[in-house]
Amino acid sequence: MSGWRVEGFDLDAFVSATLAEDLGEGWPGGGHDVTSESVIPADARFSGVMDSRDAITVCGLPLAAAFFARLDPAMRITAMVEEGARVGPGTDLMRLEGNARAMLTAERSALNTVQHLSGIATMTRQYVDAMGGNAVLLDTRKTIPGLRLLEKYATRTGGAQNHRMGLWDAAMIKDNHVLVAGDVAEAVRRAREAGVAEIICEVDRIDQIGPALQAGATRLLLDNMGPDLLREAVALVAGRVPTEASGGVRLDTIGPIAASGVDYVSVGRLTQSAPAADIGLDFTPLS
Repeated sequence: MSGWRVEGFDLDAFVSATLAEDLGEGWPGGGHDVTSESVIPADARFSGVMDSRDAITVCGLPLAAAFFARLDPAMRITAMVEEGARVGPGTDLMRLEGNARAMLTAERSALNTVQHLSGIATMTRQYVDAMGGNAVLLDTRKTIPGLRLLEKYATRTGGAQNHRMGLWDAAMIKDNHVLVAGDVAEAVRRAREAGVAEIICEVDRIDQIGPALQAGATRLLLDNMGPDLLREAVALVAGRVPTEASGGVRLDTIGPIAASGVDYVSVGRLTQSAPAADIGLDFTPLS
């Protein structure tokens, strides 16, 4: 787990900030775990097992390890499964042995992170499975502020690809941009003349497809179209640019949408609405 990294993500800073928040650094009387320090002897040692209570796609174990290692660099940490593994209820995910106070202090930060990221990865895998091998699943920018890089890592772990990482890496022309520009073609033309290389243009009507393509759109986002309309749109585009279905996609509707012939399906709820995975951590005192 020592070689784990996500491009652009500062693991040390994340661990420091998360622990500082839980320890109350900067608050009067803060900066320590008052319960563990008052109840647990300083030299006490624990063994611990992190396990899954449900069937999940595992994500975030390297981050959990980083929390424990920060507070006890000598702690023995063993990951029992790989990132992205699909496991059943009762599966041991990680084993720990080290300072008891360190384990208890890091426990909640570690669990919160693994539960959240595994929840996203698990939901993502469910959507990928429901697509039946058709199209590519994409995430969106509907992420918790400050956690985008981790949440998008979790969707990749679950089998999706990342859409835009932010506002900087592609133009996405939506209805409000079109409202100001006047029409789809003018909005695309302005982005092209500004030198933007990738121009994703949202269309919600068939008659917008021709003007968007002629103006230079490099991808069409087919918004809130049912499978029949999507098939018509894909036929009209005829492979000139990639097509992406988006808008209100659910687990029970993504199958027919993905089978319509689109290249991509984007789903905001992967990061916006995924429930936390049920993961526990049980400790045993060592003599």
